[in-house]
Amino acid sequence: MVAPSLHPEAISARAVRRRKFPFGLTPRALWLLLAGFLWLYPGYFNPQVSFGFLAWEGLILLLAFVDAWGLPKPERITLGRNWSNAPALDSKTEVELSVTHEGGRILDCRLIDDLPLELVAIPETQRVLAYPNIPATVRYTFTPNERGDWEAGNLFIRYRTSFGLIERWAQAELKQTVRVYPVLRTGEEQQIYLARSRQIELQLRQARQRGQGREFESLREYRPGDDLRDICWTASARRGELITRQYQTERSQAVWIVLDCGRLMRSRVAMGAEQHESMSELESVAAQGKKKPAPRYRVHDASTLHTKLDHATSTAVALAQLALFSGDRVGLLAYGQGFQQRILPGRGASHLRQIIESLAQLRVEPSEADHLRATATINRLQPRRSLILWVTDLAETAMRPEVIDGAMQLLKRHLLLFVTMAQPEVERIANANPLSVDQMFRAAAAQEMAARRERLLAQLNEHGARTMDLNPDMLTTSVLNQYLAIKERSLI
Repeated sequence: MVAPSLHPEAISARAVRRRKFPFGLTPRALWLLLAGFLWLYPGYFNPQVSFGFLAWEGLILLLAFVDAWGLPKPERITLGRNWSNAPALDSKTEVELSVTHEGGRILDCRLIDDLPLELVAIPETQRVLAYPNIPATVRYTFTPNERGDWEAGNLFIRYRTSFGLIERWAQAELKQTVRVYPVLRTGEEQQIYLARSRQIELQLRQARQRGQGREFESLREYRPGDDLRDICWTASARRGELITRQYQTERSQAVWIVLDCGRLMRSRVAMGAEQHESMSELESVAAQGKKKPAPRYRVHDASTLHTKLDHATSTAVALAQLALFSGDRVGLLAYGQGFQQRILPGRGASHLRQIIESLAQLRVEPSEADHLRATATINRLQPRRSLILWVTDLAETAMRPEVIDGAMQLLKRHLLLFVTMAQPEVERIANANPLSVDQMFRAAAAQEMAARRERLLAQLNEHGARTMDLNPDMLTTSVLNQYLAIKERSLI
């Protein structure tokens, strides 16, 4: 579960007027003024009736003036914004807006919250009735589009009385930085993995081997042949005889999450179900010789919007939660040409919070990442054997990609789980039946790209790495299952 402290802070402020003349006639007042022109028709036949037009217009303006007199000044209105949950990708975020005024009349308020495009594409107007000295609230939800830190703007208000002839405009300065996190799995979604982790831990506890590893297990009397370095001299002094420490295989291991933030992680690769259906429809229509219709895309489908790095950060959060629950220590290294985030392995809720905060701030860089520098840093920071999850992609070059050389260096000391994200478009083109010469060449190029990726991953497999080439929607599930399989077999 995500800690409530991830929520942005609630904020409130006194309103101020928006313009030099922050008021205007409402549509109701304008319609009433237009209705006065009806007096001009009988006035055409009787000029004295025309004075009814002036009297009507003057009455409406007088009522509007009286109505404006009853509106409280902006300084007597307090506006607030409160976040009900932490903003995260693929999850609805609820925001509560509040209005409190010190006037003596009921106000009909219309609120517009100025949130950036990365959070809300088109701000919606929220309507609420505010009673004197009683907070009035209204809630609305949205789904963030981009991960990272974004600046929320002011809260604008237009308010009028029940007569609705005059409207005043004001705003409250509610600027604050809002952090959008990666996809955060709830406890219910993680339950099956946590239960499996607990089962593996019990099995390993029953089958643990004494005398191996360097994790303390118990004390016993000294026996001939025991290593003198294992003698516990403090316990020997208390008992008057030599006492030896017994060790067992370490159950708490270091797990490093390494994320590539280079240009290859910028592409948006996911495909929604409806888009797959559209592609199938295109192929069937083309086979019949008909004109291809335009494919249908669900723009609001979150799976078609996120970058490879977004999917990688979501997987990193899920793995960190599971590994910390399993008793392992988790570290993070996110790199491009330099290091964006670097967190040494640790445990606890505060450490998980630090990882989540760091993942939310990752950005894709326009250049190729320095993989060899990241490899050297991991070997320096983690001299002992550990599990390394490396999420990256393979560049399409004539030479062997640099990331493969870096992975080979890690395999000399660590257990490497090397994950690349497949390109659904390339896979679709490679498996499609070409209907023209152009499509034939495209299919051949796609097949060559797929075969090259298979050869590179096979080389890593031969050297002991565990490799996976996955579609983004299967990334998190597959990585968690692989981690549990590694734990079950005690490979680290």
